Amino acid sequence: MRAAIADGTLPVGSRLPASRVLAAELRVSRGLVTEAYQRLAETGQVAGRGRGGTVVVAAPPAAPAAPAGPAPRGGPIDALRALPCRIDLSPGVPDLTAFPRTAWLQAERRVLAGLTAADFGYGDPQGTPALRGAVAGWLARNRGIRADPGEVVVVAGVAQALGLLAQVLPGAGVRRVAVEDPGSLGARQQLEHGGLDTVGVPVDGAGLDVAALRASGAGAVLLTPAHQFPTGVVLDGERRRELLAWGAAGGLVLEDDYDAEHRYDRAPVPALRALAPESVAYAGSVSKLLAPALRLGWLLVPRRLHEEVVEAKRHADLGNPVLAQLVLARLMDSGELERHLRFVRRRHRRRRDAMLDAVARHLPGARVHGAAAGLHLMVTFDGADFPDTALAADALTLGVKAHPLSWHRISPGPPGLILGYAAGPAAEIEEGVSLLGRALRTRIRDQRR
Repeated sequence: MRAAIADGTLPVGSRLPASRVLAAELRVSRGLVTEAYQRLAETGQVAGRGRGGTVVVAAPPAAPAAPAGPAPRGGPIDALRALPCRIDLSPGVPDLTAFPRTAWLQAERRVLAGLTAADFGYGDPQGTPALRGAVAGWLARNRGIRADPGEVVVVAGVAQALGLLAQVLPGAGVRRVAVEDPGSLGARQQLEHGGLDTVGVPVDGAGLDVAALRASGAGAVLLTPAHQFPTGVVLDGERRRELLAWGAAGGLVLEDDYDAEHRYDRAPVPALRALAPESVAYAGSVSKLLAPALRLGWLLVPRRLHEEVVEAKRHADLGNPVLAQLVLARLMDSGELERHLRFVRRRHRRRRDAMLDAVARHLPGARVHGAAAGLHLMVTFDGADFPDTALAADALTLGVKAHPLSWHRISPGPPGLILGYAAGPAAEIEEGVSLLGRALRTRIRDQRR
């Protein structure tokens, strides 16, 4: 019946057969038909009209048509991103409606007015001196990192930074990289696509387990110490000291500082790069601050890897587009980017609070992780025995996107969801979590049968 409603065989407004009649036609019990109607009502697809019977009131989102070209590459995240939905609670996206269009346009006009004809030629593959200087200043002010502009390599986001590192690390004798478990599936895929082997290292309430890292035999480790993805844990002081000692003994730390600027209920956490520049490769971007579409980020590596990384960047794309670099540099130097950060931080905090309230109301028993900072929450359903992929699929049939936690796990663990709250208004967050609650109740009832 769901399929018939979805494909229009039972259009919105049509009346379903009486339960007694359908039961006789299908030769099943009337109770079974009644239960089916009840489930359709719980998902908002039908409604009782008294003597008017049961009527179709909404169709679920139609499955997307098969693409004309190849299937989406990159795994489940890319596939999910391509699907239509009404409410997108996927993690990793800021409030794109807040992009500072006026400030960007004004900065672009000023930049264009000052360019010479020669400035439109090929740029420095390492990045324009203006942006490298601006990034150095930004990192000093916001992340406590003291870096010379010559150390900065401008990249097309953290994804490219990881891809470049995957190219140069084998030359430094590193072919196995430890990753956080749970940790970003996308980041792990970047390293593996570059030919590196990855091994999971557990994350607990204090962050990455450094003892397990030592036992893994990895020559490098990728981690998110300021706001671990997806748990939100901060790497604590003792673990930091242990990790830096591991780095000083020859290990390489790959620090993904993906959303450290977004914090609400705690003080900023210093970047590891600020403490040990010769054993930490540091990557960041404006994807969570302005917009992923800009594809602008930065990479700082130990001196022994710098020339190889610049050479890999040269062969990758000859450098990022110059105009966008110069506009971003102007926003950073003028203080406009800090003003934008203050504005979106207030907005994101309100949306975070709205999601916390909605989770408390609609997902009773769910445990919330990582609420003090970032752009997402992780919720776990401790003790539940259903697959979180099934819950996410149920939510998608109701028009809501969310990441199942298991996508980002290597080892098994409790089911959960990763819910982004930055991209949509509070009313949309409330509705989305309410629909998740509906899917959860149905899933739990089905598991008990």
